[in-house]
Amino acid sequence: MKKIITYINCENETMENVVKTSREYENNGADELFIYSAAESEAEIESLLATVKEVVRRVDIPVMIGTRAKRFEDIKKAFYTGAKNVVLRYKDIQGNDLIKQGAERFGKDSIIIAVNMDPETTTDELSDKEIFDSEYYGGVLFKHVVISEKLKKTIQDMKVPVIIRDSLVRNDINSLISIDGVEGVATNFYASKALPSDTPFIDGPSTQAGNGIMKVKRNLKEEGIDVNTFDSKLKFSDLKKNSDGMVPVVVQDYRNNEVLMLAYMNEEAFNRTIETGLMTYFSRSRQELWIKGETSGHYQYVKELIADCDNDTLLAKIDQIGAACHTGNRSCFFNEMLKHEYEEKNAYAVLKNLYDVIVDRKLHPKEGSYTNYLFDKGIDKILKKCGEEATEIVIAAKNPNAEELKYEIADFLYHVSVLMVECNVDWEDIVEELANR
Repeated sequence: MKKIITYINCENETMENVVKTSREYENNGADELFIYSAAESEAEIESLLATVKEVVRRVDIPVMIGTRAKRFEDIKKAFYTGAKNVVLRYKDIQGNDLIKQGAERFGKDSIIIAVNMDPETTTDELSDKEIFDSEYYGGVLFKHVVISEKLKKTIQDMKVPVIIRDSLVRNDINSLISIDGVEGVATNFYASKALPSDTPFIDGPSTQAGNGIMKVKRNLKEEGIDVNTFDSKLKFSDLKKNSDGMVPVVVQDYRNNEVLMLAYMNEEAFNRTIETGLMTYFSRSRQELWIKGETSGHYQYVKELIADCDNDTLLAKIDQIGAACHTGNRSCFFNEMLKHEYEEKNAYAVLKNLYDVIVDRKLHPKEGSYTNYLFDKGIDKILKKCGEEATEIVIAAKNPNAEELKYEIADFLYHVSVLMVECNVDWEDIVEELANR
């Protein structure tokens, strides 16, 4: 399947802007992200690494990082951001064993080499036959390409998938992505600021660059190019409608399963949602179609649509920007009518609540608090306690009574939570890391 990859040059960009743009690209239909910087200073490289780490934490699509590498440590740090692939300039790894070390440690499929194809450059990197030896890398990224029969032949001769990085100023995406051997096109063309004023959109605000990506994907698919689009297994005609010809939609946050709102779709709203990836409904009061967030900016990006057992209600799992409710509340469901007190048993919620309490103790110390005692003693004391509790787990595990083991694991998780707060790591970081394994 061919991919549209969006790239961001991190040089002179703040982390906040890169994260915001990355999320927009993801929500608007990009298949992957390529974040890079050609900077050589240690400070700039560290800034790139920190930025990519935060992006990986905040998005769900794969991320590639492009960085300068002078030593194996640079490659290792790049992978430790959580990026799926590390892209290395061919000039940086030419004639040394950096790429071999990286392949042996992280697997060759995770390493991509970037090759300059600009005919105006003084050095023809492709003249080096080593580029065609794919023993230590799993892909090639060509930049500054000029479409020609020679280029097509070169790509076909490669033993690994090829990604073309192009701003789409001289070339069009159809011509590039349709070349045999090209796995995807990386571009920044679909950034809002780069779109020409006459760029066609599928209904919706012109600032939504993603409408461009989704429309391009559908055009590519119509031309027989296999790309990832939203395609529902059920048609609207397969659903059971109410007397008004509509289907209710329960809307839920895809990350934490919080129920956000209830709305209705008619056939047109359903089809527009599938086409654009933006939740679109039919307003019963105004008797018109409406894109959630069109006026407020609080868009809802589709992650998953599920029909219930009777096909008469839809569950939409979405990424909510801002508040779902017109009152400004995150969820429309906030008017508590009755509540039977119960103990929270959701594992993630319990760990997060524990973490939040520990954070509060650090920010607002409480006299006599054991947590504050640990913070006052510092990292060495916290590490010592984590080690002791880990040992207690080992001892308890040898005991046939599981009750003791449960107690020791709980004690260990508390102390690990204190360590996480001390080291500025939260449970989202841990869950993200586990999900990537």
